[in-house]
Amino acid sequence: MSAADTTTPAKVPPSRQAPPPPADDLPRVRRPSSGAAIPWLLLAPCLLVLAAVMGYPLARLVTLSFQKFGQSQLWGFQPAETVGFDNFAEVLGDGEFWAVVLRTIVFAAGAVVLTMVIGMALALLLQRVSGWLKVLINIVLVASWGMPVIVATTVFKWLFDSDYGVFNALLSKLPGVDMVGHNWFASGPEGLAVIMLLVVWGAVPFVVITLSAGLTQVPKELEEAARLDGSGSWGVFRYVTLPVLKPIIVMLTTLSVIWDMGVFPQVFVMRNGHPEPEFQVLNTYSYDRAFVVNDYAQGSAIALITVLLLLGVVAVYMRQMLKIGEVE
Repeated sequence: MSAADTTTPAKVPPSRQAPPPPADDLPRVRRPSSGAAIPWLLLAPCLLVLAAVMGYPLARLVTLSFQKFGQSQLWGFQPAETVGFDNFAEVLGDGEFWAVVLRTIVFAAGAVVLTMVIGMALALLLQRVSGWLKVLINIVLVASWGMPVIVATTVFKWLFDSDYGVFNALLSKLPGVDMVGHNWFASGPEGLAVIMLLVVWGAVPFVVITLSAGLTQVPKELEEAARLDGSGSWGVFRYVTLPVLKPIIVMLTTLSVIWDMGVFPQVFVMRNGHPEPEFQVLNTYSYDRAFVVNDYAQGSAIALITVLLLLGVVAVYMRQMLKIGEVE
């Protein structure tokens, strides 16, 4: 045994760590007190513009709906008189108003269903065509979407004209069909069907473009797994594609309901500024009561009721979005 083996190694004393500095000597991170106000400062210009553009008209609308306000009050011959809920009672007790409400709901429901079905079909089709054809279809969609409403309405008036309409001429080419001289606006249902097609034609491009963007987010792995499990095209669409697109579909459906419930220029221009009773929807009915009958108070009451109906649609939309967020 060597001396190195018998020698006890020297113990090295542990190093002493410096005590931590007192809490008062630690550097303090100052948080800017104005950090929470920065988003509001950035939003302030937009909020001011919205308050100026929408706040005063909405407040004036609410005020008029609780007053007696006609031409005499408009020209200052008589002062406006507060009548409470009399305007709403008269409007809600009118059978014509409820017929207009039912017609508007049926019109909006039909337009929304057609818009979503056609939009979804075209969006799925765009995923299966070649690149140059997809670009061409997108150009056509954007061009039709950017066309002014007045121009589109004029085109549809020509297409469905009783004497020179292209649509009647094409239908007459079918065996046993004679549509020459047929007036599509002689009855309310047929005329509203034409106006519905006009509304759908203008709304489909936005739906197609939005759904096409959403379809790019559907995982291809899930689609392949569903096909390996024996699902067909419908099964893949129902159990894979639809759940992924559900938030977008809910948003598009809600926006379509709001837009189609508030349709005005298509009906107004298609009927040359004087919609017949069977063509009246809520917005044109409110316009007629205010500016044709010159009862601005009742027109305001009808417009306010329309706003409340649309707020109900928005409430349903928010509830659905909250449910989707909870599931995710």
